[in-house]
Parts: sequence; structure tokens; C-alpha cells
Amino acid sequence: MGHYPITHGLKPMSEIQESTETIDGFHLLIEALKLNGIDSIFGLPGIPITDLTRMAQAEGLRVISFRHEQHAGNAAAAAGFLTQKPGICLTVSAPGFLNGLTALANATTNCFPMILISGSSEREIVDLQQGDYEEMDQLAIAKPLCKAAYRVLNAEDIGVGVARAIRSAVSGRPGGVYLDLPAKLFAQSMPLQAGRASLIKVVDPAPKQIPGGDAVQRAIDLLKGAKKPLILLGKGAAYAQADEAIRTLVEKSGIPYLPMSMAKGILPDNHAQSAAAARSFVLPEADVVLLIGARLNWLLSHGKGKTWGGANHKAWGAQKYIQVDISPIEADSNVAIDAPVIGDIGSCVSALLDAMGNNWAKPPAEWTQAISERTGKNIAKMADTLAKNPTPMNFHSALAVVKDVMRQHQDTILVNEGANALDFTRSIVDMYKPRKRLDVGTWGIMGIGMGFSVAAAVVTGEQVLAVEGDSAFGFSGMEVETVCRYNLPVCIVVMNNNGVYKGTDVNPTGGADVAPTVFVKGARYDMMMQAFGGVGVHATTPAELRAGIDEAFRSRKPTLINAVIDETAGTESGRITSLNPQAAKKK
Repeated sequence: MGHYPITHGLKPMSEIQESTETIDGFHLLIEALKLNGIDSIFGLPGIPITDLTRMAQAEGLRVISFRHEQHAGNAAAAAGFLTQKPGICLTVSAPGFLNGLTALANATTNCFPMILISGSSEREIVDLQQGDYEEMDQLAIAKPLCKAAYRVLNAEDIGVGVARAIRSAVSGRPGGVYLDLPAKLFAQSMPLQAGRASLIKVVDPAPKQIPGGDAVQRAIDLLKGAKKPLILLGKGAAYAQADEAIRTLVEKSGIPYLPMSMAKGILPDNHAQSAAAARSFVLPEADVVLLIGARLNWLLSHGKGKTWGGANHKAWGAQKYIQVDISPIEADSNVAIDAPVIGDIGSCVSALLDAMGNNWAKPPAEWTQAISERTGKNIAKMADTLAKNPTPMNFHSALAVVKDVMRQHQDTILVNEGANALDFTRSIVDMYKPRKRLDVGTWGIMGIGMGFSVAAAVVTGEQVLAVEGDSAFGFSGMEVETVCRYNLPVCIVVMNNNGVYKGTDVNPTGGADVAPTVFVKGARYDMMMQAFGGVGVHATTPAELRAGIDEAFRSRKPTLINAVIDETAGTESGRITSLNPQAAKKK
């Protein structure tokens, strides 16, 4: 990297080396990342960033190489959610960049901080459309799909580019950022001292945002007058890592709470105030709803309709909303927000606690007892269903095993995707600690399974249990080789019912082709893991499934369990049948 002269007259050699040594773009980028506490990169090597991955590993960064950029991007997003530091995804230009773009857009939608760094063609060729290798105006394409996008053309600006990307990814509402680095940048060099002086250690990248006192008091006044209050926790509450303050608020207020899927575990799902098992009762009945890090999007029926108190427009607005969010423009996005409390969640929750004082009146017993009764009945009903042991297994009997495993191993990180595999797992399997559940999030996107699993294992070191629908697994299944290559403690359970939703559809024409939703009958996904040196288990009973998971947890070896379930089990589109017009019509 440096150039050292043989003789230089009277000057000491140390001064000569100090004044003549240089640093290139590769190492400036690596040092900028390390300076800001980045210790892992997820990506896929290739021109023009292969050497960058080699150098990064040589300089002490952990470089996790995937088989497809989308999964590397998903891993970066999950790492960002778990650590509050932007996860880094590194891709090649054009096709590689496009593969990573799905993950970048998904991270932005779900408010996960990540930075997609892609090599690119030189500007002078791209701008004249002269046909360079993998030529594409990547910055222009990325801008509409992420929170911010930057391009660095000169080595002396690498420090600024990385600093701006980090701030953009984690400040305010977190999200995805694109950083475009043309190939020619990496080979640029500059004096070592000047290069290092150009790097920036970002100070307080996500500063606290204190809510206004009047906003806090408005919210408190609304809660005081509530007869049927409800707290709704979203994944933003989990990301905030304000767990103790949120738990104190819930318990001090005595208000029942309902967690969205990735907020499960901020308080344990078996907490006395949990209304999760009475969701369909509390949402329409509540008169004041306190949203903490949750958005009234499609996952909550936009705050409208039967879910929220009525089937017609006259019923809308009957409920009052308090919304704690870091983004002021989120308020009133679907319904009127009566008391917006704008700021970071930790500061807002602490302010609400202070304003409550020491003589807070708990909600009326009539409300809390009604929820308790319904919760008890629904839990008992579910327990009866889970206790059944049909042959072959169905979703319930298989997930009864997963439920018990997670109860006994509460530090395990559960990754979950699919249609029915997602819906059933979300409602059956309890979580006990925060940020232990990673799933498809706002978009309901398929293919996050293996990327999220790899990231969870890498950044936490904890055991990972991935519950996958067989369709969902197909989107990222090749990454089992990545799991095996890095010998990660990931146990994958594929719910195999031979198809999308179920494996019983038929070709209406009677032709030789199977129906579009049907897979190969009797597929042995476990053999995929064996092919790469991992452990494969073929499970046809709950006992075999439990034995496979127990051994995977004991050995911490990469394991895939092919859990064969009844191919008639499942419903079309899971719980979003209404979004599938034909399926809704069948009902």
C-alpha cells in the first residue's frame, strides 16, 4: 500500500515513510466502517468488489458471503434491527445491485437500518450510455426505494459518504440507504495522514427527540378518561430497546396490551395484561388506543371497518388514538390521531410515565375482567386443539412442539415466514423476551428466512429456529449452504405440505402438468442440508420433530427438519384471503 524510497539524504526514515505512505479507496472504506463500529459485512463477491471483501476480512471485519444478494441484503436488514447499527450489504454492480434492491426497499418499509453498498460503472460511460460492463444508473434507480442515496466519486469523500449513510439509516425513522461506489474509486489513493483525517466517526447518529410537554399531557388526559383503554405495541417499540420503560408503563397503567408480531416478547406473551388471545374482542371495543411504535396500516385494517368498531363509516372515529412515533407525518395517515406524541420511543414513554404520577387509577375492572375471561377461554380452546395428535401431523400438532421448545429455550431467536406457517406460528408460539422474533413484517415478503437466520446467528451468537412454509423456504433455500459453510447454530423446520397453501389442487384441464400451487410430492428438503454437510432430519410425527430440534439445540449444528404435515392442512392466502379476490369469492 505504501511506497518507500531507498535513500533520502539527511531525513530520518520514519519521517520519510510517514510523509510518503498512501492509502487507497479500498482501505479508506474499510477504516471508515471500522471507525464507526461496523464489524460485519453481508454480501456476495464479484467484480468490482471481490478485492474489497478480501481486504475487509484481512483487516478484521467478518465478511459473510451469500449465494444471492437479496438474502445478503435481508441479513443486513435483520442485523440493523437487532443492533440499532446499520447492517451493511455489499454487492456487485447492475444485476447484483438489483438483487439487493428488494431487501433495501423492504428494510425501508419496515424501518430497519441498513446500507446497500454497490460497485458501479464509471459515470462518464454511464452518462453517455456507451455500454460499459453492467452499465446502469444505479443511484437514480435506488432513490425512490430507500430513505437516502449517495454516490462517492473521490477517495477524500469516502469518510463523508459513509458518515452520511450511517446518519440517514439510523436517525429519525430508520431505513435503508444506498451508497454508490464506482469501480475507479477503489484504486484512488491519497496520503495516509490526510486520508485518515478525512474519515468521520459519527457522533450521536440517532439523537434523542424529546416530546413536547403539552403533547404528553394531552395523551395523559385522554387515557385518564378512558373506560376501555388499550396499548398496542409495534415492532418500532421492539427496535427502540426501551424494554424496561415500556414494561413499567404497561404495568403501572394497568392497561391491557396487544403486541404486533415482532413486538411479541417486549413483555412475555403469558403476562397477565396481554390481550393477544382476545385480539378480535379488544380492537373493536377499546375506546382509547395508545399506539407505541405501531402504524395503522393494513396489518391493523387501517384503523377502520369491523375490526375497529363497526362495518360502516358512521362507526369510524368512535375510538380515540394516542400515537407515539418519531415521525410527525405518520399521524393522521389513516384516521385522526387525537394525541400525537412525537419523539423517540424511549423518551416518550419515560415522559408519559413521569406525567402519570404516583396515584394513577387503573382501568375499570369490568374491562380488564372481560378481556381476561375471553383470553382464558381462547387459550383453553387452543390448548385442546394443540393436544390433538392427528396422523399425519397438521400445523397445530407440529407447532405445539415449537411452542414448547420456545418456552424452554427463551433466548432462542425465532425466524418465521410463509402463509399458513406464518399465521399459525404467530398465534400459537409464545415469546418471552424482546427481539427474539423476526418475521416478514409490513410487506409480508417471502424469502427473508435464511438471510434473517444467518444474521441472527452472526450478530447474537444465539440459537436460531426458523419455521418455514415449504413455499417460503423455496425463495432462499440455497442459503442452507451458507448456514453450513459458516457452521451456524440454525435449525430450520420446513412445514412440508407439498404446495402453496396446500398440496391438493388439481389441473382443471386434466393435463399432465400439476396445478400451479403443487410441488413435488414427498420432497426431501432434509437432504439439501445433508448435501452441504449439515444434519438432515425427516420427521413425520411430533415426537420425531421434537427429537430433531432437541438434538440441533444440543449440538448447535446446522440442521434442517423436513416436517411432513397433512397436505390438506392450511387455507388459501392464510389470513389475507380478502386480498385474493377469487379465494374471497369462494368463501
